[in-house]
Amino acid sequence: MNIPTKKECFKLIKKMDMMDHIIDHSIMVSNIALFLSQKLKKYSKNIDTRLATSAALLHDITKTRSFDTKEIHSETGGLMLTELGYPEVGDIIRQHVILDSYKNDSPVSEQEIVNYSDKRVLHERIVSLNKRLEYIKQRYGTRKEFMDRIQIMRINTIKLENKIFLHLDITPGQLSKYITKKINKEDLA
Repeated sequence: MNIPTKKECFKLIKKMDMMDHIIDHSIMVSNIALFLSQKLKKYSKNIDTRLATSAALLHDITKTRSFDTKEIHSETGGLMLTELGYPEVGDIIRQHVILDSYKNDSPVSEQEIVNYSDKRVLHERIVSLNKRLEYIKQRYGTRKEFMDRIQIMRINTIKLENKIFLHLDITPGQLSKYITKKINKEDLA
């Protein structure tokens, strides 16, 4: 499996000219993914922390340009990383908005960790799942088909949160106590 290093991730972020607030968001999502994958490794031995954190750092890699192109950034970001030789990272990026499947009876996966981590970060702040999902509803729920997808996402993400925290010794509300904002923008230089 080929996984980009943190330095390679930041080079790609710089090359894609990502907006600063999207970089800040991505770094925080990566910090949560790191914390969760390390904690969950006790229960899901196959979790690859490097894979989860790299995919989280790059999950919005094409979001800045999507404001102009109107592309679906999860799909184009996933395709980009796959074409760059990182198919596992690309698959996670592709699923960061909506997972291909939600299974309560399987070990937690990197896809689930990144998907959930993204749902806990509003801009660069860790917020409750309800607050983030309400923001998504207000921001993207302008058309009927989006409202339906957002409602399904809400139900599935609440189940996912329960699945993840079933094995942890903290509650979802305590997550922000354990995550520090470590922005290494000098890596972009």
